[in-house]
Amino acid sequence: MKKLTGSFRYTQWDPWLIISQITCIQCILYTTLGWILFILGSLVGETRNLDHIFEYHEIQVRDSGGRIVIMAFVLNSLIGAVMLWFVVERTKQCLDFSCTWYFFHLIVCWFYNGNFPTTFSWWTLNIACVSVMCVCGEFLCLKSELQAIPLSLGPKTDL
Repeated sequence: MKKLTGSFRYTQWDPWLIISQITCIQCILYTTLGWILFILGSLVGETRNLDHIFEYHEIQVRDSGGRIVIMAFVLNSLIGAVMLWFVVERTKQCLDFSCTWYFFHLIVCWFYNGNFPTTFSWWTLNIACVSVMCVCGEFLCLKSELQAIPLSLGPKTDL
């Protein structure tokens, strides 16, 4: 049963839509993270592999490789905010989708490394990135949601 809410949208529990949005965000963000790491790595002449995405020991500020990984994650969180704006389009759901992406990333990193991520830098980076992705995504979605709703589709007349 569909309900009309105050936002002029029909709301309905649609698990297939949610699953497809989660899958879309996961695929896009892992793809863009890989491309960002590839581009930044080729600018400084270093090769990149999956360890730079999933190995939590790679996130450190002691050398240029670790700083590149940190920069790539921050840039990817900004891209994630734009993806929330295009794919999710709801301010209320930005926190859910941001946390979902980083939760799945935690699970993948856990299985990839064979143990739970324990470094302070990994946790700090991921908490900062989920915050950036959520806040920027909410800002973009709110900007769209607060636009005036046209009440007629007829020609405009000046009075």
